[in-house]
Amino acid sequence: MKHRLTWAALAAATAIVAPAAAQTAPLLPLPAQMTPAAGSITIADGAGIVAATGDAGATAAARLLAERVKTDRGLTLTTAPTGPIAFMRDAAIAGDEAYRLTVTPTGIVIAASGDRGLVWGAMTLAQLLSPDAKFGRPVRVAATTIDDAPRFRWRGLMVDVTRSFQPIDTLYPVIDTMAAQKLNTLHLHLTDDQGWRVEIKRYPKLTEIGGFREQAVAGGGPGPKAGGFYTQDELRKLVAYAAQRGITIVPEIDMPGHAQAAVAAYPEEVGVLGDRPPVGHDWGVNPWLFSPSPRSMTFIKNVLDELIDIFPSQFIHVGGDEAVKDQWQRSPQVQAQMKALGLKTENQLQGWMISELGKHLASRNRRLIGWDEILEGDVPTSATVMSWRGEAGAVEAANKGHDVVMSPAPNLYLDSLQSSAPDEPPGRITFQTLEMVYGYEPVRPGVTAEAAAHVLGAQGNGWSEYLATAKQKEHATFPRLSAIAEFTWSPRDKRDWKGFVERLQPQMLRYQRQGIAAADSAFAVTYALSGTKGDVLRGKSSKLTLTTQTGAGTIRYTTDGSRPTPRSRAYAAPIALKPGQVVTAAAFAKDGHALATPRAFDATRPALLRATGSADVVACPKGALGLRVPLVSGQVGDAPAYNVNTFDTCTQAPRMPLDVAQAFTVTVARLPRHYGLAHDFRALRGHFAVTQHGELVMRTGGCTGTIAATFPLPDPDTAPNRFTFTGTFARQPGDSDVCLQFTSPLSDPYYTVDTLQLEDAK
Repeated sequence: MKHRLTWAALAAATAIVAPAAAQTAPLLPLPAQMTPAAGSITIADGAGIVAATGDAGATAAARLLAERVKTDRGLTLTTAPTGPIAFMRDAAIAGDEAYRLTVTPTGIVIAASGDRGLVWGAMTLAQLLSPDAKFGRPVRVAATTIDDAPRFRWRGLMVDVTRSFQPIDTLYPVIDTMAAQKLNTLHLHLTDDQGWRVEIKRYPKLTEIGGFREQAVAGGGPGPKAGGFYTQDELRKLVAYAAQRGITIVPEIDMPGHAQAAVAAYPEEVGVLGDRPPVGHDWGVNPWLFSPSPRSMTFIKNVLDELIDIFPSQFIHVGGDEAVKDQWQRSPQVQAQMKALGLKTENQLQGWMISELGKHLASRNRRLIGWDEILEGDVPTSATVMSWRGEAGAVEAANKGHDVVMSPAPNLYLDSLQSSAPDEPPGRITFQTLEMVYGYEPVRPGVTAEAAAHVLGAQGNGWSEYLATAKQKEHATFPRLSAIAEFTWSPRDKRDWKGFVERLQPQMLRYQRQGIAAADSAFAVTYALSGTKGDVLRGKSSKLTLTTQTGAGTIRYTTDGSRPTPRSRAYAAPIALKPGQVVTAAAFAKDGHALATPRAFDATRPALLRATGSADVVACPKGALGLRVPLVSGQVGDAPAYNVNTFDTCTQAPRMPLDVAQAFTVTVARLPRHYGLAHDFRALRGHFAVTQHGELVMRTGGCTGTIAATFPLPDPDTAPNRFTFTGTFARQPGDSDVCLQFTSPLSDPYYTVDTLQLEDAK
């Protein structure tokens, strides 16, 4: 089979170079080098793709290109003997992931020496063919030559399928979207205290028992069952699907900590102290460990052998994080084993355990990777370190000669909230905006020039304790994963936030067409009110400032609650706010499409007299709101959710206008207290109760102010998980902080405020 284009023709066609702005090309990640040329080519429906007969890699890349363009642009491309698009092999292009894409007025050629390079070239062309909102229409591509290769070899995403299990079908769209942006590693967190998600045929109870748990409830009685697992055949199909798209799946079996599900299934095989706990439903750090005994080590090695048979990945992840050693400290057998091995500390014992597993994996031509705690046990430099506890571990590991992958908290923890908007799904209140993620640099200060070669790359970690649905996980992951794709692929000196934001706009359209629930938080309008809500009600001059995180587009707004359009008033200066208005705004791109769903600021009287636990409350003194949690564990809907301090059931509604209205209705939410705090239990703050189940104590003037009302809490075993109290406050001269403190015992469920609504006296 002959290609329509020859390299000589391509060289002649690209001899004249015209200036162009590479940053404006609709590409994510930004290529290493773009050389613009004169002219352009138009690709329309039915265009042919040429791939050499017998070249399976080229044929697969051509198929992926056609699939991607069909989804992202609505054009049907077909494989044919001739056509304007061709895939070619070129041994001179060094590296399996490198490629060259050449666009001339007569054709487009994607050339690479490796299969992955052909796939990445196909994905770049797919983006060039979907540069805007004009779905289904032919597209003109400017002539250019792209020479491209990745900066880092590990460009990844960790998906936690253990805490909130999702059917395997939900992982396929994630793989497609990763491949479209040249991410090449999907790390699956397959086991933890709350579930075991991979079938191990030698030990069927790992999934029969360990695969399911009772959900935590905020009251008496057992919770509903939750869980599931993947069969080996399901995982093999997923691995093959990912491999066709240039992605390696790295499995993780967490040990020696986070082992409660395994101990629940096989206490006699892997347990330390002989007890059989239930599969865990508490988030955090729990005490159950794998035993380091010979019997347990054989069990673990047998599990790893089956894992190796499923996953051809070079790396096998063995966890190693958050293993509190109390069970080992209290076990005579473990202490005797330490003495026999000549080890003085439990951390050294964990190091021995990890080293033994590393030897086992090496004997099967695999490499061990673990979280940065494995450094505490003097593991050999053959072990690769994934740094999550900040970055000091990575610096230490790289300088010692370990390969490292950067995934630090909070920088690359994708369960961190993206904004303070009340419609954000649950997660950690350690805000990591899109811009913050984009600005991350994997090679940290302190890593020597020689050791920098040990930094394999970076990944985002999508933990799922509080993200119960596939769509919530997608919201948390995308588009921040686009930022990770760019800083792990593109040269460091090409990093440009404004250019990235411009190129992200067509990518957000692609997410929509792919059915990915990407967050629009970075483009959404946020509101800042001068003064207080009470000032608006008092008729004082109050202005509303409208902004977005990215500054992209033109903000347009209405003041009657109607949905803004591209013809609505453009925002130019703070808006003079009047009581009763509902300001609704969105940012619009140059072509008129909205960059985000419109958000509203409600200045009606009820809204101005309201404080919610999802957006308005603040922490009490000496505390901090650390988590945004759902009302019900495993909650499948997006609301309600509450910002809470897990260590203290006390929050404040700031600056409530108690001179304007003194009657109130407070809605209380009772949540599961399901947190594995380990040694941090000492930080729990209790409040003295004077009734059986505690009270809600309300104070004006803050948490040291005057007690305004006290309400005994109902029996948590019989009362609903949301209930109300009503009362009145004494009239105040102006705004006052209202402290809402719950005195329920620490053994009881967790209480917080759903809503504090001030009302006019009746």
